[in-house]
Amino acid sequence: MLAALLLLSATGTPPAEAPRVRIVVFADGEIHSFISGESTAAGLLEQAGVELGAGDMLFFNGLAIEAETGLAGSDPIVLQVQRALTATIEGVSIKTTALTVADALWDENIRLRFSDEVIPAAQVVVKEGMAIDRTPGRLVRVQVGERTVTTRTAAETVGEALQDAGLALQGLDYSVPDTDVPLPQDGIIRLVRVQEEVLLEQVSLPFETLTQPVEDLELDQTQVVQVGQFGLQASRVRVRYDDGQEVSRVTEAQWIAVEPKPRILGYGTKIVVRTIDTPGGPVEYWRAVPAFATSYSPCRLGIDTCGNTTASGLKLEKGVVGVIRSWYNAMVFSQVYVPGYGVGVIADIGAGVSGQNWIDLGYSDGNWKSWAANVTIYFLTPVPPPDQILWILP
Repeated sequence: MLAALLLLSATGTPPAEAPRVRIVVFADGEIHSFISGESTAAGLLEQAGVELGAGDMLFFNGLAIEAETGLAGSDPIVLQVQRALTATIEGVSIKTTALTVADALWDENIRLRFSDEVIPAAQVVVKEGMAIDRTPGRLVRVQVGERTVTTRTAAETVGEALQDAGLALQGLDYSVPDTDVPLPQDGIIRLVRVQEEVLLEQVSLPFETLTQPVEDLELDQTQVVQVGQFGLQASRVRVRYDDGQEVSRVTEAQWIAVEPKPRILGYGTKIVVRTIDTPGGPVEYWRAVPAFATSYSPCRLGIDTCGNTTASGLKLEKGVVGVIRSWYNAMVFSQVYVPGYGVGVIADIGAGVSGQNWIDLGYSDGNWKSWAANVTIYFLTPVPPPDQILWILP
């Protein structure tokens, strides 16, 4: 007052008062409204009885300002105090005026990747005492067939990482490691796509050949009584492919779709007695069989020693004929006639010649004659009983 009077006496004019404007202060849920000529934010807060704490923010008409900022020229002046909240980020205590979790992390220079996991979620409003945790996403490489999918994920298990990469398992697909195990340290996962198909496979079944006697067909003649027919075996097979490569083939069912039909070959049992002229006169025969003829004698047995004993006990000399064992068993002591050799009797066993009928013509060493020729063996009468006849010659 004294200063004003001194100024008035010196100048003759009273000093000008600062303009008074409307003041509105929002703080701590309360509204402080008054008229003031104060020009600084700090002075107005003091008049409103509001104190700024560490980390609190002050807004003038929606813009952040410092408490010492001058505010002259504005009417009204609207101030808003935003209190700093206490929170923890990854265990570290902070003061923040951020509205959301994402803003709080940004203010602390923590930049979020899309693969990071934040709890609470990034858009959640920050509250006093809130604990914020962030799990950074890891680099993961998923091998799918011949291609590699690279992504980042905060997943803890292989299955969760595959879902984050948009590579969920389907059907029989599997992963290496398994989906329920922790994500491997190297971040490498193999996803195996599995496919299955069911095939119908067919295999031909061979038919067997059967024989049966035919009464009106001459001995040593054959005819087809029934034509053979191949059968058909069907199988249902499940084939599995891992990444397009066959890894298993399992026969699930098998059945005979068509039974094979045997081939029936008829053999003749009709015996006809005929006559052949020989140097010694006509002889009767009931069977004529083509064969390959060789010859032997006591010292021409194909071994180092000599011997004249035969399988039948007869002495080896001209007239003794050797045959294979199956013929011998059925024909021993049967009389035969071989052109160029004469009449002989089946009385010995030899090894034979593979693939054809064979006889070995016996001689003594003194009259031996070499044979290696195709001949006809004539089986002379009388005809043996039916149960002693070898109807099909082996």
